[in-house]
Amino acid sequence: MKSTKLLSLLVAVPLIFAAGCGSKAPESSGSAAGGGTSGTPKKVVKIGISQIVEHPSLNATREGFLAALKDEGFIDKDNLQVDYQNAQGDPTNNLTIGQKFASDKKDLVLAIATPSAQAVVQNVKDTPVVFAAITDPVGAKLVKSLDNPGANVTGAADTHPDAVPKLMDFIASEFPKVKNVGIVVNEGEPNAAVMLKTAETALAKHNIKLVKANATNSSEVKQAAESLVGRVDAFYITLDNTVVAAVDTIIKIANEKKIPFFSSDRDTVEKGALATYGFKYYDHGYQAGKMAADILKNGKKPADMKVSYPDKLDLIINSDAAAKQGVTITDSMKKKMQDPKNLLTGPTK
Repeated sequence: MKSTKLLSLLVAVPLIFAAGCGSKAPESSGSAAGGGTSGTPKKVVKIGISQIVEHPSLNATREGFLAALKDEGFIDKDNLQVDYQNAQGDPTNNLTIGQKFASDKKDLVLAIATPSAQAVVQNVKDTPVVFAAITDPVGAKLVKSLDNPGANVTGAADTHPDAVPKLMDFIASEFPKVKNVGIVVNEGEPNAAVMLKTAETALAKHNIKLVKANATNSSEVKQAAESLVGRVDAFYITLDNTVVAAVDTIIKIANEKKIPFFSSDRDTVEKGALATYGFKYYDHGYQAGKMAADILKNGKKPADMKVSYPDKLDLIINSDAAAKQGVTITDSMKKKMQDPKNLLTGPTK
């Protein structure tokens, strides 16, 4: 009996040893972003997003950006890791975010709005930076020129060169009684200052005066708008983050006092302003996202990528806002629209 057991044991040991030597450890599965092979670790792309403040246009920009990346194969929480930081309008927070992204060594950084882009560009030197919702990238010292950005920065500007002049021409032609346009503005914002000058020049051609009311922070917007009542025939605001963050207060005053209120972005019109020449910020963000994907997938250098701007510009009118602000929408106004869907038929937000 003992000899039989011993024989069995001697036979089993080499079989066990052979099986152990011939087996392999399980391999990690997955594929790299943009196409990898089975058996290699999945590459996770890390991007940082710096946004100056919460409001619909900037949020839509971010959503469009991420949608473009998704369409290019970069899936959030799969092969894409997104570090979203919002400065809540605070310059100190804004600078801290830029410094954080510089030390984190991201694969790419998206900066939404001029203050955020300036803080990121000041700190992030070795990582590709893409900006969006920027009115004047050259004036803000983000790039050397629109055609040849230079360094590690490029992106999408959110102002079509014809947008402000077209809106001012629209006011002059369709609102002949308007002689003074009131603007609530924070001239400390570079984008707002640029658009202010453009609007002032365009209105002057029609002998219309632009009357300023300053607001250095969002809490001052209501008082600034109230100070214009009785002195102006219409309201106008630029792509001014300080003002847009408190735009509900201007909408309320415009409705109560029957003052036509013109804005510089579609989202504010959807919210209750009367009209603008604009585009969807989601599309704008998508445009920036395609640029980012080109950098991440194809190795494109920001320095060689021209700054883009919206290619879809149209007159947008909110008919519900028109009724509340005492404005009759005429056939002449409708004919200025390329897309009839841009006549919004009621409150959309």
